[in-house]
Amino acid sequence: MASDEASVDPRALLEQERKELQDQLTEIGFGGEGEGLTYDANFADSSQVTAERGEASALAANLQESLEEVEAALAKLDEGNYGICEECGQPIADARLEAMPAARFCINCASKR
Repeated sequence: MASDEASVDPRALLEQERKELQDQLTEIGFGGEGEGLTYDANFADSSQVTAERGEASALAANLQESLEEVEAALAKLDEGNYGICEECGQPIADARLEAMPAARFCINCASKR
């Protein structure tokens, strides 16, 4: 992390975020292996089912991507390089890490992307 004076435990923030993402995935039916949303085969409006499946799949993909970023940040904590910008190698500001615990880039490098 950028400084030793951080007021918030980054591991606690990341683990809380991981749990929330996993809970959201479970809530929409994508929480376990091989799981997905199920619909009644006799449902009258198949176009609505198709649309809802598409929306749920897109949401699940976004949640899964966020979960992977959190897992990567936890791995960085274990490796001792958490809070270092992947672009410029400079420390990421504590305020940014508190707001976005899985941040991979400092604000300057993130704004250039």
